[in-house]
Amino acid sequence: ICQEHNDRVGEGRALYNLGNVFHAKGKHIGRLGHQDPGEFPEEIKALFEKAVHYYEENLLLMMEITDRAAQGRACGNLGNVHYLLGNFSKAIEYHEERLKIAKEFGDKSAERRAHSNLGNAHIFLGEFEKAAEHYKKTLKLAQELGDRAVEAQACYSLGNTYTLLKNYPTAIEYHMRHLFIAQELMDKVTLIPQWATMKGLSLCHASPRNI
Repeated sequence: ICQEHNDRVGEGRALYNLGNVFHAKGKHIGRLGHQDPGEFPEEIKALFEKAVHYYEENLLLMMEITDRAAQGRACGNLGNVHYLLGNFSKAIEYHEERLKIAKEFGDKSAERRAHSNLGNAHIFLGEFEKAAEHYKKTLKLAQELGDRAVEAQACYSLGNTYTLLKNYPTAIEYHMRHLFIAQELMDKVTLIPQWATMKGLSLCHASPRNI
């Protein structure tokens, strides 16, 4: 209908919503099996591929009508879906573009999400130093935004990243910061991984450098 009436904005919205439907359906089904990115069954990957198709169509249309804000949203979602598909390099490309557009608008919340997503993608590529840099920027933006829950999550991610880098003292520092904020908030969202924080701390303390 939107195409018949040459309603480009409406067409773009329809494409974006279709992408959201397939993206959400894939995540919902995939969550049941707790698979890592790139390890989903073919039926779930097919849903994500459909989401990619609609998001790409939306992005092209938004580029044609020069709607930068909508381009940013499309890039963010494309980055998220490619991450789930295990296309980590492609995910990084889209999240970097998302970050660029977020900065153009001074959208610190979107910047924060982009840095967090970039950190996650770099982790799966084994690029731990790059991941740490993005998580640090996530932490800084979370502090600027006054978002203590996201601040806790960033500390948790940094603790895990520095454990992978075998920098155990720094890992312990971030895990302790996460634990402190989680206890302060008494929030289920941040308390859920507390057992993992304690496990991470125990692994750090058990490392050769800390024995």
